[in-house]
Amino acid sequence: MGETIDRPSRKRKKLDGELVLRQAQVDDVPQIADLSDRAYEGTGMIGYSEGMLKGQLHNYPKGQFVIVCAGKIIAYCATFRISGEVALKTHSWGGITGSGYASRHEPDGEWLYGMEVCVDPEFRGYRLGQRLYNARKKLCQDEKMLGIVFGGRLPTWSKKNKKYDNIETYVEAIAGKRERDPVLSFQLANGFEVIGIIPKYLEVDAASLGYGIHLRWKNPRIPEHPRNLEKKKVYGKRLPDTVRVATVQYKQRRVKSFEEFIKHVEYFVDVVADYKSDFVVFPEMFALQLLSIEDQQLSPSESIMALTKHTPRFKEEMREMALRYNINIIGGSHPTKMPNGRVENIAYVFLRDGSVHEQPKIHPTPNEVYWWDIEGGVTLNSIETDCGPVGVLICYDSEFPELARHLVDQGILFLFVPFCTDERQSYLRVRYCCQARAVENQIYVVMSGNVGNLPGVANMDIQYGQSCVLTPCDFPFARDGIAAEATENVETVTFADLRPEALIMARNSGTVQNLKDRRHDVYGVRWTGK
Repeated sequence: MGETIDRPSRKRKKLDGELVLRQAQVDDVPQIADLSDRAYEGTGMIGYSEGMLKGQLHNYPKGQFVIVCAGKIIAYCATFRISGEVALKTHSWGGITGSGYASRHEPDGEWLYGMEVCVDPEFRGYRLGQRLYNARKKLCQDEKMLGIVFGGRLPTWSKKNKKYDNIETYVEAIAGKRERDPVLSFQLANGFEVIGIIPKYLEVDAASLGYGIHLRWKNPRIPEHPRNLEKKKVYGKRLPDTVRVATVQYKQRRVKSFEEFIKHVEYFVDVVADYKSDFVVFPEMFALQLLSIEDQQLSPSESIMALTKHTPRFKEEMREMALRYNINIIGGSHPTKMPNGRVENIAYVFLRDGSVHEQPKIHPTPNEVYWWDIEGGVTLNSIETDCGPVGVLICYDSEFPELARHLVDQGILFLFVPFCTDERQSYLRVRYCCQARAVENQIYVVMSGNVGNLPGVANMDIQYGQSCVLTPCDFPFARDGIAAEATENVETVTFADLRPEALIMARNSGTVQNLKDRRHDVYGVRWTGK
């Protein structure tokens, strides 16, 4: 990680096809993750997770580039905008990049920060790094930024440190061309100047002994002391002006067949589609009413296994509804038997383009574990929609702030929380935590819960719920941080129109700026799941 270049390799492959340099896309993420793993193999450093890459792409889509040859991504470049007050001071790689998510991106930052260049080891020597540096310079000039800044690697220092009294002397020797480092020599030849040396910049970089060479390139199209430099206000990727969400407060009732259950669900989808909603959200475990079809009394674990048999048909019917009614459906959650025999509580997200996404519950409650033998999942990723990236946390997961922060680092503005609670105290735990997630992450949070009773189904006898749409607490948003809420314990639908731009503006110029003011130099969230 950090700035490097493509050194020639004896194992270099010949390029078979046209080279295409373009902006990276979300669909490229798996290939880029694989590329970064291979690029850093044997260095003691690890590549980027898919979550980190989604964060880079969502936070600053313009600044991420790939080079493609014959359908294969062979080089990647990541950047973001940041103020000189931050970038020109001593910093660490993890602190300035938000632990690799580019979450410190400032839409009106006057400097472009270079956080990554990596090249496929099999295709080094084709000046792919040079092409990416040129793309960066063009972006910097097109966006009228002051220049580019970053911390570069010095991979030869671990071999030369005994020859020189200190690193400053060695860097001077490289600048004077008495020594050569494949990275720093390349960067100096490209017009970058050394403005400092940063100890503990990237401590896992053993070859550089953790040092970073603080480098800067000034945009030649900007005067040395610019006057009246117009700042172009760009609040990230173009998003819809308004996103309409609908949350269904769903009544648990006995049903005689799967068809009857789907009929109830389709009624709500039809209603919210008539109101031109972009999203409709159903509660956690709302399909448990299917257990009332069973003719015999089942044990709790047997009940859940019986419910998993409906999963394929449930997914098929819900996907069809999303397509037919042109709406994105957050399908509550549904117990699912995994290929390895585990049972997980999974939220299925059915988008109106026909795609289906899965988000497992990371933390089953003690009751879920005891009664239903449900196990927690290990994946937590943002989901790309036509209204921007969104995230889902199932009920209890919302009470763990690290999870929401991990999704926000990936660029989400909307968090959907299907929940299932039996009494008021349980509900308020989820409600208060969701409000906290909205405030601390400056996002919208949509809650959807069950009401009514389902006698004879273990752990689902009674329900307490009050579905709502929560906002940050600041002037652009609703009073009390509540955009809309249902009357508790009645079956109903609640709507809210939400403005993504209000969140972006609050993050950059609000009364408080929770995301911008995070102390990346002293703490962070490191995701070790998938």
